Amino acid sequence: MTFHMKHTAKAALAISLAAGLAACSTGSTGPNNNHSLNSYNQPVVERTNFTMDVMASTSGLTVPEQARLNDWFATLDVGYGDRIAIDDPMASAAVRDDVAAIAGRYGLLLQDGAPVTTGYVDPGNVRVVVTRSTAHVPNCPNWSDKTNGNLGNTTSPGYGCSVNSNLAAMIADPEHLLEGAEGTGDTTVMSSTKAIESYRDAPPTGSGGLTAVSSQGS
Repeated sequence: MTFHMKHTAKAALAISLAAGLAACSTGSTGPNNNHSLNSYNQPVVERTNFTMDVMASTSGLTVPEQARLNDWFATLDVGYGDRIAIDDPMASAAVRDDVAAIAGRYGLLLQDGAPVTTGYVDPGNVRVVVTRSTAHVPNCPNWSDKTNGNLGNTTSPGYGCSVNSNLAAMIADPEHLLEGAEGTGDTTVMSSTKAIESYRDAPPTGSGGLTAVSSQGS
């Protein structure tokens, strides 16, 4: 009888310890209970659309409207990372060429298709949309864990804030955090060998014969 009671007590103690360990290893999977090396503090990319309606016709934009659009681009300080698109109910190729020429002054190309914006495009107008993306890491820095110990062997709630915040601040085009940059197929090796191939393909300097030079003065 005594042996049976001791055995039951040991079994109950083992079950209670197992339950306590299970409670430490399970539960929510938030930043305060992260048992992996994956950071919960990841960059978030937000897009903002700027719109401007310009008067246009099937023959393109007038000179004053082109100047007004150029001034708008300059005010927004458009540049690398921005995306420009047009919402043209007329689908005029001349309008697209005029807007593309102005965007080209800032080193940008027109995108295919325009994002959905609020408001109606009046007849005779074309809406130019500039989409600008920004990246940031929410809730960073995070010093919410103020305990003196880490009995659950988890990473801190602020784990990843420094690296990912710096990445979000330094990246030139935040859209690359979502999709990455598309390659052109050219590599550094292919570019560097162009000069070598040009040198090898050039005809020798003496292949055209020697220039006749007279030793007699004129």
